[in-house]
Amino acid sequence: MTLASAPLSATSPPPPPAEPLSLGEVGRVWWPLAASWMLMGAELPILTAIVERLPDPEVNLAAYGSVVFPISLIVEAPIIMLLAAATALVRDRGSYDKLHRFMVVTSAVLTAIHILIAFTPLFDVVCGTLLGVPEELVEPARVGLRIMTPWTAAIAYRRMQQGVLIRAGSSKVVGVGTLVRLIAVVGAMLAAALLTDVSGIVVGSIGIACGVTAEAIFSGVLVQPAVRELPVRDGATPPLDWPRLFRFYAPLALTPLMTLVLPLVGSAAMARMRDPMISLAAWPAVHGLVFLFRGVGMAFNEVVVALYDRPGSVAALRRAGVIVAVGAVALLALLVATPLAGLWFEHAMNLSPELAAATRIGVALCLIMPAYQVAQSWFQGVLVAGGRTRAVPEAVALYALVAATLFGIGVEWNGVTGLYFAVIAFTSGGLTQTAWLWWRSRDAIRARVASELEPAR
Repeated sequence: MTLASAPLSATSPPPPPAEPLSLGEVGRVWWPLAASWMLMGAELPILTAIVERLPDPEVNLAAYGSVVFPISLIVEAPIIMLLAAATALVRDRGSYDKLHRFMVVTSAVLTAIHILIAFTPLFDVVCGTLLGVPEELVEPARVGLRIMTPWTAAIAYRRMQQGVLIRAGSSKVVGVGTLVRLIAVVGAMLAAALLTDVSGIVVGSIGIACGVTAEAIFSGVLVQPAVRELPVRDGATPPLDWPRLFRFYAPLALTPLMTLVLPLVGSAAMARMRDPMISLAAWPAVHGLVFLFRGVGMAFNEVVVALYDRPGSVAALRRAGVIVAVGAVALLALLVATPLAGLWFEHAMNLSPELAAATRIGVALCLIMPAYQVAQSWFQGVLVAGGRTRAVPEAVALYALVAATLFGIGVEWNGVTGLYFAVIAFTSGGLTQTAWLWWRSRDAIRARVASELEPAR
């Protein structure tokens, strides 16, 4: 019998009812996580701005954006959801130790895969046969991917510790950790650019690798008090055994893996469509800026997972989601549709007029992305909080199917600049993914609302 189901004695007063979740509480949990995502999103614009001021900017940006960054993301994809897993599952010291062992083994295997791709002839197969990237990008991308070797292990360790911090109510620490990461990124890039004569791809890759390593170390130090305060499992609480962990995590691991394969497929498609160099060079600037605004919605997933069991959660979380979605879209539209666009793309990013024009159109085609990202996080958070994780990879599979189909059409048609067609494909897939998550979570949301409306007995 669990404590929650234990009967009250005749003389025991009933426990005070939990306070309904308020919009202010949602905001207090959300804003440090949103700040963390936005700070992470600032990395690509910063990298673009610095690399654009070094020799051969288009080659180095295209190598990073179309090869180094997508491959690094794909390799780390299975461990991205460790943050959500730790937030949902780490309730005592035993569950922490179990998930920690899982993280160590998984990150070691994935790092070995990264090394295999970066340091063996497999890299030439990936770049030439699979991606078909222009020949001038191959060697810069090879160097960049080798420098990014620490990426996967650092991300795995950091995301697990951040999940524990969120579970412990210390989400502010997550934002501070990302600020540490951004400072390390900027410092390493500036040091490499000003003190050496290395290429732009080396400058960018060193900065990103140093940043994620610094954030992992910071999170590991700051999480220790929360780990020490984890309770010992009582006899009434079922342990987190391996079968339960795999049943919970396997669908989540598939989700980012399928999601992050798509940018690599998109890069391959853009390389085969009109204006490949313009498209591949502009893609990091487009992706970086849009990710900056999508990040506030991505943060909403962990907020839902952490707060969904509170009374009144549906109303408060829905209202907060609408505010976040409308605000993010409005700010991105303001940046694209006003003279701020020239200041950002041509001055801050130092893009050439041709590249700035392509990037501005690409971002304009992405305006709806921050809104549907919030909706995805809301529906996905409901599913994860209820342990219904199977629906999440189903939605991503539909996203991948729609986007990949459109990529194939774009390559065959070849009637428009690859960047623009790729963005339309990504958006169409994302809308399909959102619709499926809504469909799979609607019964759970209705049941939750109904339970809250039932009179207390």
